[in-house]
Amino acid sequence: MRGGRGGRGGLRSRRGGLVTSDAHHESTIQGTDTDAAVSRLSAVDTGYLYDVYAAFFVSRVDGPAQRRFPIINRGTYTRTAAIDRLINDFLSSSPKDQGTLQERQIISLGAGTDTRPFRLFASEAHPKLIYHEVDFDITSRRKLQTVQSSPRLSRILTSPSAKSPHTWTARPVNGGAYYCHGLDLRALGSSVAEPLEGLRRDVPTLLLSECCLCYLKIEESERVLRYFTSRIRSCATVLYEPVHLDDPFGQTMVSNLAARNIHMPGMDRYRNEQDQIQRLQDAGFTELADCRTVASIWDLWIDAAEKERVDRLEGLDEVEEWKLLAGHYVVAWGANDEDLGKLLRVKQ
Repeated sequence: MRGGRGGRGGLRSRRGGLVTSDAHHESTIQGTDTDAAVSRLSAVDTGYLYDVYAAFFVSRVDGPAQRRFPIINRGTYTRTAAIDRLINDFLSSSPKDQGTLQERQIISLGAGTDTRPFRLFASEAHPKLIYHEVDFDITSRRKLQTVQSSPRLSRILTSPSAKSPHTWTARPVNGGAYYCHGLDLRALGSSVAEPLEGLRRDVPTLLLSECCLCYLKIEESERVLRYFTSRIRSCATVLYEPVHLDDPFGQTMVSNLAARNIHMPGMDRYRNEQDQIQRLQDAGFTELADCRTVASIWDLWIDAAEKERVDRLEGLDEVEEWKLLAGHYVVAWGANDEDLGKLLRVKQ
């Protein structure tokens, strides 16, 4: 779990959207998005993932981007493949749609430098997709600057511009709508919160959180989920978070995070797969609530041919360490609507 050049940063990913009076802690949390961007680019450069937009969000001023250890590249690949699969299922037509493309909405919490909206909007398969990203205001502004300064990115999200002091929008090249919000997630649901600009309550919606809600206090993360499930009749979610932190390996993870001045309150409450499932049910995702470790996803969701391709990229000498590390992270997903539950009900 060492940091540094090519080091083991764990399988952490995006987070954000919260504001704290401790400026140093806030900066540290923002820095985990840089870790995620570097890990994503490492997986792309090594051949695990195909993502032509990953390089735009990693600075090469100090030389080539860091290359992660094979165990981290495999983790980044497996998590991305799992979340992409669930999102593709969500975006597919339900039986009642009769094969027609329907409007869908994705809200990514703590989105950071995530490239997923570029990948989705570059495709012609989702012309009615509404995509929201929420993160620190400074992160939102930097993303706007990156898009505006890159002809390739601005061809995907055209005419990027500020819509309000804390929200910027763009017109996706193949249709739909995009909003990037710089706001404090903890304010959602409070009496002083302003409505989330552009939020649709009448279309099926997916909430995406990759190591974001775990940085909030338990009551705050619960309120964020309830903010959406109480307003949107047809709602689903996909979460990626660490678990099993009460064993020796997990305690090492906690110590390493503490050394970086990082604390995840969610780790104290949602310690295993069943805790995550109960969390989803308590938040209103009663039609479907499921959870898999990253290790289980690699074993069950990645087919044999793809496993062989990935194995040929670098090889993996640390098989036992991989199983241990990947067993400490989960993808959990749920739905509060029967149709979405059918779409997201994984057969394996």
